[in-house]
Amino acid sequence: MLTTILWFIVVGAVIGALARLLVPGRNPIGVLLTVLVGVAGAILGGIVADALGAGSFVALVFAVVIAALGVAALTSAHGRGGGGRRHGWRTRRRSY
Repeated sequence: MLTTILWFIVVGAVIGALARLLVPGRNPIGVLLTVLVGVAGAILGGIVADALGAGSFVALVFAVVIAALGVAALTSAHGRGGGGRRHGWRTRRRSY
């Protein structure tokens, strides 16, 4: 059981790191948060697969899918939710 959780932690960290590398441009969240969301998603996916009585391969697939969805959801929600001055706000030039 402990080795399974350790594998899910490794898979989640890899998914989080890959998400940081694959998303172009500036990311609104830090590297550590991205990796932690990947780890949490992988562990959650493993728990769900174990509760369903799936095999180890299906548990790995669940872990990867839920980790990727979690990182994608956090990145898109954090990056697009702001509005305000950061997105599209321009200063006016004053003519004297």
